[in-house]
Amino acid sequence: MQNDVLESQSSPLEYLKFSTSKDLYFNLPPAALIEHSLARGEGRLTSTGALMADTGKFTGRSPKDRYIVLDDKTKDAVWWGDINIPFDSEKFEALAEKMKYHLSEQQLYVRDAFAGADSQHRLNLRVVNTWAWHNLFCHNMFLRPSQQELESFVPDFTILCAPEFKANPEIDGTANENFAILDITRRMILIGGTGYAGEMKKGIFSVLNFILPHEKNILSMHCSANVGKKGDTAIFFGLSGTGKTTLSADPNRSLIGDDEHGWTQESVFNFEGGCYAKAIDLSREKEPEIWDAIRFGAIVENTRFKPGTREVDFANKSVTENTRTAYPIDHIANAVVPSIAGIPKNIFFLTADAFGVIPPISKLDKSQAMYHFISGYTAKVAGTEMGVTEPKLTFSACFGAAFLPLPPTDYASLFGEKIEKQEVNVWLINTGWTGGPYGTGSRMKLAYTRAMISAALEGQLDQVTYQNHPIFGFQVPQSCPNVPSEVLNPRDTWSDTQAYDQQARDLAQAFVENFKKFENTASADILSGAPRIEQE
Repeated sequence: MQNDVLESQSSPLEYLKFSTSKDLYFNLPPAALIEHSLARGEGRLTSTGALMADTGKFTGRSPKDRYIVLDDKTKDAVWWGDINIPFDSEKFEALAEKMKYHLSEQQLYVRDAFAGADSQHRLNLRVVNTWAWHNLFCHNMFLRPSQQELESFVPDFTILCAPEFKANPEIDGTANENFAILDITRRMILIGGTGYAGEMKKGIFSVLNFILPHEKNILSMHCSANVGKKGDTAIFFGLSGTGKTTLSADPNRSLIGDDEHGWTQESVFNFEGGCYAKAIDLSREKEPEIWDAIRFGAIVENTRFKPGTREVDFANKSVTENTRTAYPIDHIANAVVPSIAGIPKNIFFLTADAFGVIPPISKLDKSQAMYHFISGYTAKVAGTEMGVTEPKLTFSACFGAAFLPLPPTDYASLFGEKIEKQEVNVWLINTGWTGGPYGTGSRMKLAYTRAMISAALEGQLDQVTYQNHPIFGFQVPQSCPNVPSEVLNPRDTWSDTQAYDQQARDLAQAFVENFKKFENTASADILSGAPRIEQE
């Protein structure tokens, strides 16, 4: 098919049983989509040629308005609750018909794409957008089929996205006018009432998080991944603020992907064809790879210009602190294309422990690895303009609870099987505080963290002496190249060791309390990875 306006008789929407009375644009290239976006008033060009666009009322995902259709396929498999909210199947069918009627009267942008760099396990996607820049977002974030692949392309999952279409909660069964609804059986996602493009990306991630582990025994992961010159793959898990993007961006290693991956018996593969990076306070000095990727074809969301220029003011938070940029992965100079590499040799759990308890590097056994994988711990620190406040404990199952349709223990058990069978090293890295908690101690030096990760990757920690942490039980190396030995044992960095012991017990207790909601589905092997708290 031509990348141009389609006549109704060749409509790629016939399988959805509707046609449009307006123009329908199919697989337009980025330059054409940018032209359409500018002509429609959807965005403006920046000084680097990137397209600046706003998402409207919603500048992030709306997790309370995200649903999964409850049916025979999902009722006993999905982890139902506040994260996975059930939606009636008949209500979905009725809402889909209303949405298709709305779309039939709109100018539409349709795109075919892949989710999954491994051709054996990818999804064929067809995305229908009413906004041109949303279609450009999908071009950037999903994998781009070749012209030959497009000629025989058959979609097996469909996204309908119309920000201007709003639900009627009383009739349609939603909580609000905006919605993102996943139907695994009908293989369709409906998104309306929100212009936040990330709902499409995360919707497909949630779908893969159901299909791959549940149907194919492939572990889906919310992580970044890179590969060394010797073909050694490394995976980095971590919540916001832990350094996942910074530490996985290594000039001596090639980037597989920055967010979503699958782990098979033979490989680790990226789900995506691009990166969706935070842009707040971005600078060339801090993130040169991302900075240089924001050029023609890239998108910047909810940003603003410096006065009198077309230069993006990345420090501007007037719209949101969640400013973003979306660009194809080949905008990164050292990216692996196609985004696939061998099975991992090392996995890093990153935490910014604001309590100064977790060692800067620890080695985990299988049980501890599964336990900490489910826990997904970090601590967030509020700003200090009005004085220092207490750090906030944060637990997110499997480092991505918001996108997990299945019980976290399902992912953790599969994770444990793989690290045992494939003999993978699992490391816990604390990029947070040492010498005391936040407000007393100091942040771990990035140079030390990089040195510890490099030592682990290069096998330099294989022969050193280890000591078990008295409460958490993991192994703590007693020496590491280019890192002072006194830094490695956090208790030794505190001036008051009894205060450290109490803080460690308090943190361990928080882990135990958080884990209670998983105990009914966790195996004895997983539970044995819990910290040991002495009863006084």
